[in-house]
Amino acid sequence: MELSHWLLFTAVCLATTYSPGPGVLLAVSNALTHGPRQALISSSGNALGIFIVAGLTVSGLGLLLHTSALAFTALKVVGAGYLIYLGIRQWRARSNAFSTGTGAAAESVTPRRLFLNGLMVALSNPKSVLFFSAVFPQFMPEQASVGQLLLMTSTFAACAVISHLTYVLAAGPLMRWCAAPRRLRNLNRSLGLIFIGMGLGVLRMGAGGRP
Repeated sequence: MELSHWLLFTAVCLATTYSPGPGVLLAVSNALTHGPRQALISSSGNALGIFIVAGLTVSGLGLLLHTSALAFTALKVVGAGYLIYLGIRQWRARSNAFSTGTGAAAESVTPRRLFLNGLMVALSNPKSVLFFSAVFPQFMPEQASVGQLLLMTSTFAACAVISHLTYVLAAGPLMRWCAAPRRLRNLNRSLGLIFIGMGLGVLRMGAGGRP
C-alpha cells in the first residue's frame, strides 16, 4: 500500500473510531465504573474483535450478511440484545472508580470479563461487518496480500484503541464529579439508556447499514 493511500485510510479509521459507538461507550462506562486501566482491558478485547471481524469480512461474511436476511437478522438480534444487556447492567451500577478512593470499583470485575465484554461488543456489532465490507475494498487492490490486510486491520484496531484511550482520559474529571451518589446514579442511568438506545437502533438497522 502506498503511503498516501495508507494515510487516507488512517484518516478514515480515525474519523470512524472517534465517532461515539458501542465500543467507545463501553470504554467510558468501564472507566467510570472500574477505572482507566480496566477500561483499556476491554478496549484490548474490542481490538481483538476488530481483527476477527475484519478477517471474517474479507473471507466472505460481509457478502453473506448482504445476501442472507436470516444471517443478518440473527447477528443483529445478538448484537442488539448484548447492548441492551450492557445498558441494564450499567443502569443498575452503584459505584465508580473514584468513589472508592483506591482506584478500584466497589463492584469487583475480573480482567477476563472486561476483555470478553469488549470482544463481544466488537463481534456482535453488524455495523462493523458492513463497514469493513464497504470500506476495505476501496483501499485494497484486486490481488491484495495477507500483509496488506494485516496492515489495514492493525491500523483500524490501533485507531480504535487510541480513540478509546482519549475518551477514557477525558472521562477522568467525571469520576470526581460523580463522587456524589445522586450524580453517579444519574450518570449510570444515562449511560444505560444510551446503551439500550444503541441496541434498539441496531434492531432497526437494515442490511445496508441504515435504519
